[in-house]
Amino acid sequence: MSKEDGKLTIREVLFPLLTLAAIFITVAALWFLQRLLVPKYQRGVVEGSMIEEYYDSEEPHEVLFLGDCEVYENISTVALYRDYGISSYIRGSAQQLTWQSYYLLEDTLRYETPDVVVFSVLALKYGEPQSESYNRMTLDGMEWSLSKWNAIEASMTEDENMIDYIFPFLRYHSRWSELTATDFEHVFDKDRVTINGYYMRTDVLPEGPFPDPMPLADYTLPETSMEYLSRIVDLCRENDIELVLIKAPTLYPHWYDQWDEQVRDFAAANNVPYINYIYLRDQIDLDMSVDTYDAGLHLNLSGAEKFADYIGQYLVDNYDLTDYREVPEVAQMWQDDILFYDELRDAQNAELMQYGELRSWGANAIEN
Repeated sequence: MSKEDGKLTIREVLFPLLTLAAIFITVAALWFLQRLLVPKYQRGVVEGSMIEEYYDSEEPHEVLFLGDCEVYENISTVALYRDYGISSYIRGSAQQLTWQSYYLLEDTLRYETPDVVVFSVLALKYGEPQSESYNRMTLDGMEWSLSKWNAIEASMTEDENMIDYIFPFLRYHSRWSELTATDFEHVFDKDRVTINGYYMRTDVLPEGPFPDPMPLADYTLPETSMEYLSRIVDLCRENDIELVLIKAPTLYPHWYDQWDEQVRDFAAANNVPYINYIYLRDQIDLDMSVDTYDAGLHLNLSGAEKFADYIGQYLVDNYDLTDYREVPEVAQMWQDDILFYDELRDAQNAELMQYGELRSWGANAIEN
């Protein structure tokens, strides 16, 4: 067909439509492949799913916890609600570095402003990026914003680059041989792995003897981590947020007295409370023959509920927090969380009884 009176030929009409269709199909295929190939963190090491779960939480959170496993494994958010009506969230991740905590706080402020932020100080010992694997478990789950961009720039090791974070397909395109049924099952959605950031374990492995701490050549906490701690203080003040610094009651990895002294001096200079719960294990009523699942590194469910009860009392005694058990619409949301919490506890206990032995707590590599 030829042009007549300005009319287009069929080819001239179809060509751009086919081109657009080809582009759309190519982009959709690449998007699907990326979703398929990125790790799902649904089995074994599930910590890579934690950060992204925050964006699905609908409750208001007056208390925000930041840090590594010393918060997300040691404090039961449901116990805080059940005992005190505190609505909280733990934005925790494996080996979360101090600058990552800062940018996660920035990110959180895009959605809500908590009344109290509780920061775990163990990560202050790290002054440099540590590993891509841990970076990915924190950074991949953040929604894109300037905070995520800055967090990536501050966290990348020498072998990492920004383009792999922007397009994860470039980093994970070689995972074909590692794909499992889990990858296909969770291409479009994931199972929930925490309760408002709390990672539950019900098994028991009593606290054992720890190796003697190695002497350090220099006990000075790194300048970078202390600088970001100062930025956390400033960000909280700018937003009228109360900040609390804590050291969890677990004894390993070792927390040196010299580090403790530096944090106490920092807290005093900046007029923020610092509580080292190592010295309060008896008051918390921890029994580390039954309150830990991995020989004392982290608390199990019974230990996390005891610690939550103790820290919850401190929070309600010192800050004007809402009792959300008395707010019907929020209480209903928490009832859904409690239901999941109780079902997860019962399922883990049933599994322990079924197999008659403790599950392995240490994964050797990141699984899907």
